[in-house]
Amino acid sequence: MNNTKRNKPKLSFSMIPYIKVILLLVAFTTSLKGFGQNFTRQDTLRGSITPERAWWDLTFYDLKVAVEPATQTISGENTIHYTVLNPHNKLQFDLQAPLVIEEVSQNGKTLKFTSEGPAHFVTLPKKAKKGSQQNITIKYSGEPKKAVNAPWDGGFSWRIDQNNNPFAATSCQGLGASVWWPNKDHMYDEVDSMRIALTVPKDLVGVANGRLVNKEVKEEKATYTWKVSNPINNYCVNANLGNYVQFGEVYQGEKGKLDLSYYVLPENLEKAKKQFEQVPKMLDAFEHWFGPYPFYEDSFKLVEVPYLGMEHQSSVTYGNQYRYGYLGRDLSGSGWGLKFDFIIIHEAGHEWFANNITYKDIADMWVHEGFTAYSESLYLDYHFGTKAASEYVIGTRKLIQNDRPIIGSYDVNHKGSGDMYFKGSNMLHTLRQLVEDDDLWREVLRGLNEEFYHQTVTTKQIEDYVSKKTKKNLEAFFNQYLRTTQIPTLEHKIENGKFVFRYVDVVEDFDMPLRFFTDGEPVWIFPSSEWSSIALPGPNLEIDPNFYVNTIPL
Repeated sequence: MNNTKRNKPKLSFSMIPYIKVILLLVAFTTSLKGFGQNFTRQDTLRGSITPERAWWDLTFYDLKVAVEPATQTISGENTIHYTVLNPHNKLQFDLQAPLVIEEVSQNGKTLKFTSEGPAHFVTLPKKAKKGSQQNITIKYSGEPKKAVNAPWDGGFSWRIDQNNNPFAATSCQGLGASVWWPNKDHMYDEVDSMRIALTVPKDLVGVANGRLVNKEVKEEKATYTWKVSNPINNYCVNANLGNYVQFGEVYQGEKGKLDLSYYVLPENLEKAKKQFEQVPKMLDAFEHWFGPYPFYEDSFKLVEVPYLGMEHQSSVTYGNQYRYGYLGRDLSGSGWGLKFDFIIIHEAGHEWFANNITYKDIADMWVHEGFTAYSESLYLDYHFGTKAASEYVIGTRKLIQNDRPIIGSYDVNHKGSGDMYFKGSNMLHTLRQLVEDDDLWREVLRGLNEEFYHQTVTTKQIEDYVSKKTKKNLEAFFNQYLRTTQIPTLEHKIENGKFVFRYVDVVEDFDMPLRFFTDGEPVWIFPSSEWSSIALPGPNLEIDPNFYVNTIPL
């Protein structure tokens, strides 16, 4: 690994004026209409901070869920503890059909509620005093939605393992945690802590987030109670049950001892012991680049599940069949993707970007996926060197579609293009070249996790922090890669012994410097949308492939 500060000229973007209001309006209109989006009131109720959500702040969830694999049903209750921000007497919580609300109560008294699809509105007896601590309890039951293609569609995944034991797990990003338990189903408000009591048949093990604090067996049932000590977003709460065996180890990290626990099916125990040797290596790399693992108090778990995997906080789920790469494939085509188990590295990388730093609105999902896709490259950088990291991230460009912008539409539960993964990672890799100081780049990544520790964020907050930290105005840079489908294209030619060039397909004021090489020596140019030229530096002029741009010789 090479993190030595490079002795190369420091670059600074020209000061870029703010994008004109009319351009922002055009971009917004495009995001809504140009890509065929039609949003409904249900989208708004799900995706916005409604007045019935805004007046109360989550503090604690006390979730109790009994899972019946034989009937593929669940039942339970969630007591939602909250602080009153402003007096109000109407509260929104969310629970999706076909699950049924049996009762809503406060202080032992049953409350009336109305429903608009999965959004439910409770009328409270009176307005509570500002700053007071309150709670409501929702009892529910039913047959939750079955996940057809987990984790992308969400719900419960029900399977039978090879020894004829039930094997089940939840996943719910995008669709919402309310697909299996009642909660305030919007990402802006994370609960401070929570308790999860998972009741399963006594011959199975129930695994959730945080630390196991109690196991109680009664007749044919076993209840596993888990305590989460850190803030947690709703989609990262999970329930897993199976005929698990457990093993573990202790990692000596930046903040001391970190307990690592692994839950796998017995037939996979020996494979898991070998495959999961990558977990400490992952922690070595990510604590270096991103800072300390954000949830020491809650430990780290890797839990086998009957689907590919997901970034559930302190309970990362795993279903990559104990293979290197992505189900045995190298997504980059470079060869480097077979040097690590994709699900272990990618999903654990989300502990920093998704679980520590969490989007307020799913429109900004690139903050999760762009940085985490980039973490795969940084894992390679730490263990195999910068050349391996570059070849990997460049290799993923062939997967970019440029079908629509990376950022989605706000307040309607609408995520952007799937390009948030590989276009996002290539954007960040390009930015690393512009920073031209790996020590500073590492400070940026670690600084993000410190500045926004256990917080929900917007894209603007991320943009502003990176710009301030690097001392570069990156407004046009981020607008280009996040808010358009156009890749900056450099038109160039040789005229009268000069190298002549300009950008096309760029937003206003885009002037990103580019690095070329001639006979192995770096040459920097500073293009804009206007033609510029420099004296021809030499023969065999080649652009640095680490920049995500197109070039067209004229």
